[in-house]
Amino acid sequence: MKWEKVCVSTILLAACLAGMPGAWAQGAQEQSVAEAARKAKEQKKTAAKPTTVITNDTLKPATPATVQNAVAATESMPGTNAPASTDATAPASAPAETAATAETANKTSEAEAAKKKAEIEALKLQVADKAKEVDLQQRELALANESYYSRPDFSKDPDGKAKLDTMQSDLAQKKAELAPLKAKLKALAPDADQKPAAPQQ
Repeated sequence: MKWEKVCVSTILLAACLAGMPGAWAQGAQEQSVAEAARKAKEQKKTAAKPTTVITNDTLKPATPATVQNAVAATESMPGTNAPASTDATAPASAPAETAATAETANKTSEAEAAKKKAEIEALKLQVADKAKEVDLQQRELALANESYYSRPDFSKDPDGKAKLDTMQSDLAQKKAELAPLKAKLKALAPDADQKPAAPQQ
């Protein structure tokens, strides 16, 4: 009886072992079929997506509004340089500044000319006054000489001679004072009249 049980168990075990390669083969076959189906599905998805080719026809031209928005966005970004101002008043500022500078220069020139003219006129008055003193001194000296030397005993009048010498010295002093005034006037106004301008009535 025991041998019969052993034989049955052996037969069953052999049958199981004989059936296992088939089961393994079937599982491997099913796995291969699933793998092939998965790959086919992926290839189908890849083939379903067409490749996009960029051409001039596919590119849409930018509209003016889009360009303005892009420029505004660029200007608002920190670190970007603002474009040069296109204000119509900007070019006009340069001529205005030039005109103002020229006007200031003209006023300065006019002021300097007026100052120089006043200095020349004042110097003319000094020259005229000193020239009158020299002329008067010469006339007085001439009269004093005539009066002194017309007397027969002029040699006996030492006081008269001393007076003549003093007048002669004063005349030389006045001439010495007149000479630099004339030289200064000639340097300031070489072509100017040495006589002062006539006072207005």
